[in-house]
Amino acid sequence: MPVFKMPKVSPGLSITEDDDVLHFLNPDNKSKYVNARTALKNSDIYSLIYQLSADMADAKFIAESSRTQGILDNPTLTSNVHAFWQSMFAQLLLGGEAYAYRWRNNNGTDTQWEYLRPSQVTPFLLEDGSGLIYNVTFDEPAVGYQQAIPQGDMIHLRLLSQNGGKTGISPLASLADELAIRDSSNRLTLAALGRSIMAPGVLSITKGGLLNGKMKAKRSKEFMKQMNDSDNGPIVLDDLEKYEPLEIQGNVAQLLNQASWTGAQIAKVYGVSDSVINGQGDQQSSIDMMNANYLQSLSRFTKSVTAELNNKLAGSIKMDLRPVIDPTGDAYVTSISNLQKNGTIGANQATWLLQQAGYLPENMPAKEKPQAQVQAVQVASGNDDSTKGGDSDDEDSD
Repeated sequence: MPVFKMPKVSPGLSITEDDDVLHFLNPDNKSKYVNARTALKNSDIYSLIYQLSADMADAKFIAESSRTQGILDNPTLTSNVHAFWQSMFAQLLLGGEAYAYRWRNNNGTDTQWEYLRPSQVTPFLLEDGSGLIYNVTFDEPAVGYQQAIPQGDMIHLRLLSQNGGKTGISPLASLADELAIRDSSNRLTLAALGRSIMAPGVLSITKGGLLNGKMKAKRSKEFMKQMNDSDNGPIVLDDLEKYEPLEIQGNVAQLLNQASWTGAQIAKVYGVSDSVINGQGDQQSSIDMMNANYLQSLSRFTKSVTAELNNKLAGSIKMDLRPVIDPTGDAYVTSISNLQKNGTIGANQATWLLQQAGYLPENMPAKEKPQAQVQAVQVASGNDDSTKGGDSDDEDSD
């Protein structure tokens, strides 16, 4: 009787974190995971992620290879370049990882990149530890489920990692407690407002008046009817009644703003000032200092992007962040002008730098040279010796 042996199918070694496995076995501990879709419902997180991802998409990729520059400027056929990169950067900031599959022709040239959701991708480590492979579920039915895709065919952006850079960690993991406190505070605020007494004032019966509950409710209705019938006129009361309108107390505003500190916590996690999400920020910092700090924060994220692209693509790739804080180029022109005035660079060098930056056209005509002004010289009239001399010469010539 033949014995059939099942073939050994091993896509690779799992690189899932132990904390994820423990959380799967203990789903009641909800404070350990923050869903990205749920996090975007928070106005502070949405504002911060949108601004950071949009500014990173505004940065300009610069590659030495023209072929690499072409795929970076036109990475997809289903969207525009800004929307593609903003989606990649937003997913990177939310989940700590972002994926894109490299569709290439027979010559190995990239034709387009396809954005992949993290739920579509499962990374594995090769058994010999020589690299990573990916199992991907494509949305296209003709492609379907693909196993053991080599890491050279994937763009895998990562942030902070605990396994040597194989996978990234979501920054939202550090905001689990803050968002849980904010949700509890919101529920407390809604409950307090729902249970609060909504009354325009207090009508007191003085002089020892004794009324039961039914008579008090009836008197309250009669008083409100009297207010409505008075047509904004004065209210007339007798000596046995006293009316005092209620005032809005300051503790109501404190109740509504008691969780405002979570905005600063969210900004701290992403390494930016809370002024990015309309917080107070550093009141002692100038605009230049705030821009410098913001650029430093952006560079932390862009370094992870350029490191992956330089690893997978040919040519040195950089990201120019100047368009983020200087979209019109006026500040750059001012800096170049100051360098020229100080004698650090010449006029032709300044013009070349502005042309390279796109501020001046490359086919701009040369500067006209100033024309020299010729001043008229008046000859002072003296005695007529010269004329007479001329006459004598003529006579001698005769």
